[in-house]
Amino acid sequence: MGITATTVDALVRGGLDPTVVSRVIETALAEDLGPDGVDVTSFATVPKEQVDTADLVARADGVVAGIAVAAAAFELVEAGARLSPQVVDGVRVGRGDRVAEVTGPTRGLLTAERTALNLLCRLSGVATHTRAWADAIAGSKAQVIDTRKTTPGLRALEKYAVRVGGGANKRMGLYDVALIKDNHILAAGGVAPAVGRVHATYPNVPLQVEVTTVAQAQEAVSAGARFLLCDNLTPEQLRELVAAVGDQAELEATGGLTLPQAREYADTGVDYLSVGALTHSSPVLDIAMDVRGQ
Repeated sequence: MGITATTVDALVRGGLDPTVVSRVIETALAEDLGPDGVDVTSFATVPKEQVDTADLVARADGVVAGIAVAAAAFELVEAGARLSPQVVDGVRVGRGDRVAEVTGPTRGLLTAERTALNLLCRLSGVATHTRAWADAIAGSKAQVIDTRKTTPGLRALEKYAVRVGGGANKRMGLYDVALIKDNHILAAGGVAPAVGRVHATYPNVPLQVEVTTVAQAQEAVSAGARFLLCDNLTPEQLRELVAAVGDQAELEATGGLTLPQAREYADTGVDYLSVGALTHSSPVLDIAMDVRGQ
């Protein structure tokens, strides 16, 4: 069993590693199928030779993300399964809209159903939530970005869904960006020593510094930081910090932001709104599979 070349191409075009996607799906299938790898209900009730077509149908309004991931789930279970998208990722759908149809041996479709839908619904929920933030700050200079507050094992997929929803990704992990937070500053003895040590140890790694005051921001910029996280500041405090720093650094508002506040924070002049809730608190978009029957 494996993913078809068409699905691999779709995943790659979306910036997803097919190997990572396959590993996620295989882990999910192992949870569902147990040590013997069997869907006992489908195996008992459906003849091996039966073939059907099923529709993936939205049960609520939202933004779709993860169609190729769902296709990969069906293909990894059933080599004969083929999914035909009816929409593309990033499209808004309404309740009752067909997202895709999938054809193949019925046993395989039913076995893969929950894994495919769990991932499709999850990613579509993240994309839907992100689109609400992107719409709320449209027209400002700010962009909504995600955090590392992701579901373990699903980071690459959830960050993909953020992109589909109109947001942007921050760092993928602890390896690709040095982010000096309050505890690092305390451990290093100040902002400047912490920045200096990162520059000396990892000169080619992008560096960001968390600040809570104008004085800290100015110290960080003087030490060479060009990206500042403005943590738990009010809009008034952010406007003061923006005025003090100017274009010397990119500025990110972070810390407990909520959608009703989005526009007020975006209008302070910051470059980014960092929202952990995009990935840790997005409700799924309900999508179901309906077999057409014989």
